[in-house]
Amino acid sequence: MKIATWNVNSIRTRLDLVTQWLQATAVDVLCLQETKVTDADFPQAPFVELGYHCYVYGQKSYNGVALISRAPLDRVNTGFAPVVDVAEPDLDQQKRVIQGVLGEVCLVNLYVPNGSAVGSEKYDYKLRWLKQLRLYLQALLSSYPNLLVCGDFNVALDDRDIHDPSGREQMVMATDAERTALTHALLELGLADGFRKFHLDGGHFSWWDYRAAAFRRNLGWRIDHHYLSAPLYERAIACTIDVAPRQLPQPSDHTPVIIELED
Repeated sequence: MKIATWNVNSIRTRLDLVTQWLQATAVDVLCLQETKVTDADFPQAPFVELGYHCYVYGQKSYNGVALISRAPLDRVNTGFAPVVDVAEPDLDQQKRVIQGVLGEVCLVNLYVPNGSAVGSEKYDYKLRWLKQLRLYLQALLSSYPNLLVCGDFNVALDDRDIHDPSGREQMVMATDAERTALTHALLELGLADGFRKFHLDGGHFSWWDYRAAAFRRNLGWRIDHHYLSAPLYERAIACTIDVAPRQLPQPSDHTPVIIELED
């Protein structure tokens, strides 16, 4: 089973790029973030023509997540509320969470808030959101021992994930508070970074700023991840970052990350 995560930065803008990549790779599930389109306007037809089922949760111009699956998914839920109580309603207003079950595997696709700037209201929102995420994942693990959580996490978990970590303590996506919150929400629940099972060195990135020729100079960050519960971690046989789509005209600033599990 191959599962990919990809922040496409507008599905309508990247539709041809995404469908061509899907035809070439034939992954079983493609988890999209930043679709930036309402559910009614999501371009499902091209994916259906390729033999995929679409499960979408979006909003106009911002955020949005989708699961594009070759096989039908069971028990598809959107947002935190179907799984766990949400004490602060604003944490579930944006379209950032979609979950479905494929066979014995529960898939969660996330678009974690960026945080904007250290100390801002959006930064505080991100930290509160990650606390809510822990409660959500804790509840899911009680029902689904085979849990895969992927998406754009907007956090570089350690210094290997940044091309230049100097001064990172004051950089959004790399502060100690964000790293601690993500560790608490995932690693402390027993989930593990699938990419690091196969690649222990630095220099592997999934996002490059559009500015300053960042991609050409490989000035990137690794912020798109797959986290696996222990049984799935044992079944993981590969995890790769496909940089080819980032080289094409009008690319997303992110590129796909694919994990492969033994059936």
